[in-house]
Amino acid sequence: MMNEQQSPFEQLGGDQVLEPLLDAFYDKVYAHPLLSPLFEAEQAEVKRKQRMFLTQFLGGPPLFSMEFGHPMMRARHMRFPITPTHAEAWLGCMNEAMNDINLHGPLRDYFFERLTQTAYHMVNTN
Repeated sequence: MMNEQQSPFEQLGGDQVLEPLLDAFYDKVYAHPLLSPLFEAEQAEVKRKQRMFLTQFLGGPPLFSMEFGHPMMRARHMRFPITPTHAEAWLGCMNEAMNDINLHGPLRDYFFERLTQTAYHMVNTN
C-alpha cells in the first residue's frame, strides 16, 4: 500500500522512474497516427515539460509551476481538438509504457487512475 510519509513521486522512485517511463511513453505517442499530429514541439522539450508536470502532479517539487505558472492543463490544451478517442489512445500509450518499465502494483493503479481523470478532463470535442 502507499506510504503516507512520502509523496507518490518519492514512492514511485522520482526521476529514476519518470525518465524511462516518459522515454517509453513518448516513443509510442510520436509513433501513434492519432496522437502524433497533436505534438508539434520537439520531443525532448515535450518530455521535459511532462516530467516537470508529473513531478508536481505526484506531489514532488512544483517544477512546472515554478517555470510556467499554474498548470491550467485544460486551458493549455484547448487549441488542440481532443476527443474521447484521443484520451483513450493517450492512456493506451501510457499503459503500455508502464508495462514496458515494469511499473505495477497499487502505486501504478493510483497514478494511472489520476492520469485517466486528467486525460478525460482534457476532452474538448466529440
